[in-house]
Amino acid sequence: MTISASKNEILTIKQVALYLRVTDRTIYRLAAAKKIPAFKVGGMWRFSRGDIDGWIAKQTASALGDQGNNPVDDGC
Repeated sequence: MTISASKNEILTIKQVALYLRVTDRTIYRLAAAKKIPAFKVGGMWRFSRGDIDGWIAKQTASALGDQGNNPVDDGC
């Protein structure tokens, strides 16, 4: 599969859970709370791999930014 094809791939809850190494229930909760990019087809949640990859990048950047705002306790 080419890189552009994989970005357009549509994933199920189970596939996203495996990709992110969390439980199916965690992905369901995130999707229902609109905390992860998702859409429904026939009442079932679906995810674009490209959107998930972008969400991961955003979460990573946000986490790294938060670390920069917290003072480091060097024990002095």
